[in-house]
Amino acid sequence: MTWHDLITDIAGLRVGHAQSAARGTGATVLVCDGLWPAAADVRGGGPALREIEVMAPENLVPGIHAVALSGGSVYGLAAADGAVVELAQAGIGLALGASAPPVPIVPGAALFDLAGEGDKAWGDSPPYAELGRAATRAALAAPMHARFALGRVGAGLGARAGLVAGGIGSASQALEHGLVVGALVAVNPVGAVGPAAGDDPFPQASRLDAFGRMQPGVNTTLAVVACNARIDKTEAKRIAIMAHDGMARAIRPVHTPFDGDVVIALASGAIELPVDAMQTRAWWLARLGAAAADVLERAILRGVAAAV
Repeated sequence: MTWHDLITDIAGLRVGHAQSAARGTGATVLVCDGLWPAAADVRGGGPALREIEVMAPENLVPGIHAVALSGGSVYGLAAADGAVVELAQAGIGLALGASAPPVPIVPGAALFDLAGEGDKAWGDSPPYAELGRAATRAALAAPMHARFALGRVGAGLGARAGLVAGGIGSASQALEHGLVVGALVAVNPVGAVGPAAGDDPFPQASRLDAFGRMQPGVNTTLAVVACNARIDKTEAKRIAIMAHDGMARAIRPVHTPFDGDVVIALASGAIELPVDAMQTRAWWLARLGAAAADVLERAILRGVAAAV
């Protein structure tokens, strides 16, 4: 296998983008090759989310089939509806009866790009369900381990990162024993990314205030982190929590009242954690969480760099 430094270095994951240049927005869908354990951790004060509680460890459904990320704020959540339809047409989903259609489990998250470029006067026909369908078709048609575009594509087409263009980023890291951790992110924070993130956050806030981005819900960094370890939903939750450290390293300020930051963590279960007396299951969970933060940090920086 060729290493791409992308989340698709994890076997079983495929990514598809769809966008509308006329609307200045798009969607990105990540499809799993089965029902993968997953969990989410939400830190931003203005999230736009769908099917997050289904991933809670105490709830029934053991995993998810895909994740849909989009622009469009609340309108963009319909991208997950499109993904559900397309996955069901492909026979993907929970089988709940001979006469019932498949039931795909597709959490979704949206960022705000409604004030950016493109015609948003769509009346009663927002484009997001169709964008979600098109992104899902692209993902399903992609070969395993395929490259995909970064920067101003898919859900990142209309994204901003502080005062500069944001976009889609991804990265991966190989650990010992064949374990792999990866991240996919749509970068649209109110804060600054990269070298500017070392500045004092309060002057940054003043610049952003003048730019008109310090409004509830007009920002957001949406992230998916994945690994190929065999873990459950509770353990995926810990990885999602730890992965937020990657946002904190790359973005300042982060997790503000004006952002909708979320991390969704999922796992293929391909590799059993090699537990022994010294490297306990909790030790490995910490190892995976630390790597998730590292790859998310790099994915954010790559997303902004690719958007230039």
